Amino acid sequence: MEWVHDADVPFPFHGGVRLPDQAQLDPVPLLDSFVAELEHRGGSVAQGARVRSVSIGSPLRLTVDAADRSASRTVTAEHCVLATGIPILDRGGFFAKVSPHRSYCVALKVPGDITRAMYLSSDSPTRSIRYAPTPDGERLIVGGGGHTVGRADHAADAVSELVHWAKQHYPGAVQTHNWSAQDYSPIDELPYAGPILPGTRHVWVATGFDKWGLTNGIAAALALSGQILGGHMSWARAFAAWSPHELSGLTTALQHNLEVGYQMAKGWVAPLARHGDPAEGQGLVTGPPWNLRADSVVDGVHRTVSPVCPHLGGIVNWNDADCAWECPLHGSRFAPDGTLLEGPATRGLTPADTHVSHHARGGSARP
Repeated sequence: MEWVHDADVPFPFHGGVRLPDQAQLDPVPLLDSFVAELEHRGGSVAQGARVRSVSIGSPLRLTVDAADRSASRTVTAEHCVLATGIPILDRGGFFAKVSPHRSYCVALKVPGDITRAMYLSSDSPTRSIRYAPTPDGERLIVGGGGHTVGRADHAADAVSELVHWAKQHYPGAVQTHNWSAQDYSPIDELPYAGPILPGTRHVWVATGFDKWGLTNGIAAALALSGQILGGHMSWARAFAAWSPHELSGLTTALQHNLEVGYQMAKGWVAPLARHGDPAEGQGLVTGPPWNLRADSVVDGVHRTVSPVCPHLGGIVNWNDADCAWECPLHGSRFAPDGTLLEGPATRGLTPADTHVSHHARGGSARP
């Protein structure tokens, strides 16, 4: 690790910490290799299936929905590892120990030389820079625009700002793709990998990777496999799901959960002052607390669902960058029709109505 004063980049640079010999890899082939080895060793992978509940016993009993949602089945296991971003089981209260964050990336075709090293800014607004090889040539990847899930008034502005920044510093850049990701920040800055409750040795969690999943995910897998199989790795204590080191995060936890309480109250009251119908690519929660409704229009289709998150009763808000409903309490996400996209909720929003909008014939407003 060394301090450098200059860098060959087109954006302002005032010095930074350089970490040499870093690797860049495509995670999809890596995952393909993991799956191939798992199957070679007798394991299997079920895609599209969703675990709804885990019943403690000997053995554990998992209720799993089939990929086509046509039926549920019961799966038994000696051990269960919940590596679902945030644990779908509320026991252990991990939803109160991590904060969900959404951030955005854009890929651009850049004329001339491309910045090949990886850069991460330390100031605000955060920017991350890297490149990606593709069959159609290299792409510049610019990331940033992060916010707590469900608490951005206009998330689409974050994507527009990233594109504007990139074109400002890389003249002639043309956007080809954009996407978003969700990460969870732990209250004491360290991930959790261990039993879901102290003394519970059959249900395990891995969460709080805070955007460092490629490294922390592998470290969590090693820590958990060591605990399950009886191994010992001294460094794994830093990842303990229940440890005195969490005391260092009490202030952060208190602030985080006070904000959650505020968002809960605001969500039920604020819709009283809202009126009208959403425009194309938008969503709106309206009505009194006893008759709330969430309306959205995407690709000319007007959908109405209940805005009440089935996790702990928060009221969802609309993300106009992803065209999705987001719970501002603990980060559950839902499609416009209420389909569950991301937990900790284990089921979707209750649908109310769907019809083709008469005022939105111009197509999607998504960037």
